[in-house]
Amino acid sequence: MTKQFNVAVVGATGMVGQKMIEVLIEREFPFKELKLLASSRSADQKIEAGGKRYTVEELTTASFAGIDFAFFSAGGDISKAFAPEAVKHGAVVIDNSNAFRMDPAVPLVVPEVNPDTVFEHKGIIANPNCSTIQMVVALKPLQDAVPIKRIVAATYQAVSGAGKEAVDELLEHSRSALEGRPINPERIPHKGAKRNFQLAFNCVPQIDVFVEDGYCKEEIKMINETRKIMGLPNLPVTATTVRVPVVTSHSIAVNVEFSGSLTAEAARDLLAGAPGVVLLDDPTELSYPMPLHAADHDAVYVGRIRPDYSVEHGLNLWVVSDNIRKGAATNSIQIAELLINQ
Repeated sequence: MTKQFNVAVVGATGMVGQKMIEVLIEREFPFKELKLLASSRSADQKIEAGGKRYTVEELTTASFAGIDFAFFSAGGDISKAFAPEAVKHGAVVIDNSNAFRMDPAVPLVVPEVNPDTVFEHKGIIANPNCSTIQMVVALKPLQDAVPIKRIVAATYQAVSGAGKEAVDELLEHSRSALEGRPINPERIPHKGAKRNFQLAFNCVPQIDVFVEDGYCKEEIKMINETRKIMGLPNLPVTATTVRVPVVTSHSIAVNVEFSGSLTAEAARDLLAGAPGVVLLDDPTELSYPMPLHAADHDAVYVGRIRPDYSVEHGLNLWVVSDNIRKGAATNSIQIAELLINQ
């Protein structure tokens, strides 16, 4: 008989939390009890999942008694306050926030890239940034073949990464723009920003707050997390992160410089057989990844693979993946599966 586990989802009423519930059921994760946790204002909501009706409970420090796995997706402050409490109760925490990602004592795991690090956990395992996840899944098989010398990334990130309210705002502003009605933006680049901008029919080159040297926090996350996940602390990485008027799936233009020769043909062969990757790369048939391909799927789609003639050993890639599934919910559950399948 398969061992069963008691599971809690923290932030169960949010976009990622709801997707976590869906993916747990889709992947037939062996849970005995499923506890849905959220703030007091969401308590007592009913959620239908897997043919059952669940009642959302208010998150407290006592919520984790008897819990084996706690999936957190309620923001960094909640994770910092409650993840240690969950660990005290004996749960393994898989956290989707930025709270613990760069803690040297906390593994930062993408199962297709660095699965063995999951077993180094001390109760908390961090789920990486969504853009970082899809990029390293695409780069891992190439790095294994020829070591990477430098990465330059430019992202085209869907509005769902900013939450359901931002999705609603984009849809409403799109209608307003088409109908000539006034637009009052509140969510982009982020709620409470000094200025907010219309995303409908626009691109905004800022995700999260600015931190240092003109970089925004999302760019710093991609740089630091890529180095940690790939085990290359000195790898030169730079990024520009842009919010685009797409609801689901992030896209990344990745320029990679290698330490030796790797042809586009060889890269295609490597990626065609790589775990978690779907290769869509046939210019003669106009076959390449787009956000609509990736939405509601778990794969990382790669295409537009071609040489970069401006450097000696360079390639360009186009990488697309569903930011709510592989970028958050599915990757978190895959981490737990590594542990239960040990």
